[in-house]
Amino acid sequence: MAESGKSKSGPAAPSGGGGGTAAGGAAKPLTAEQVVAGFNRLRQEQRGLASKAAELEMELNEHKLVLETLREVDPTRKCYRMVGGVLVERTVKEVLPALENNKEQISKIIETLSQQLQTKGRELNEFREKHNIRLMGEDDQKAPSKESPEGAGAKASSAGVLVS
Repeated sequence: MAESGKSKSGPAAPSGGGGGTAAGGAAKPLTAEQVVAGFNRLRQEQRGLASKAAELEMELNEHKLVLETLREVDPTRKCYRMVGGVLVERTVKEVLPALENNKEQISKIIETLSQQLQTKGRELNEFREKHNIRLMGEDDQKAPSKESPEGAGAKASSAGVLVS
């Protein structure tokens, strides 16, 4: 009864050793749960980057709108700007350069996030290919149609992981 807590997700790598704890130069294969957790972690990171990029895009659009509006206003006119939660009174000619600078900084950050998002997408795709991950609802294009259903139980660990 000592082995009742072990998972029976399928056969381990068919190696000759019985212990499996000795590092023979090869990395220990990940379990299906570890693969799914790693995939979900990568997907969550990708979503976080996309969310931040979308948020900054909205902020950039707000800056552009304010800049367009202030350019048509008398430079000596008073305007108010929120700085660190405090509303500060300035003139239009003082605020315009700061807004321009903020807009440029936001644009640079968006470019950096876009590059990180592309890198994360490639990393996610490589992880999917490496571990043969298929998403639910995804067309099963890569799986050969010659496999019989009886042999699927024996090949569960090498068939890949299905993620919802």
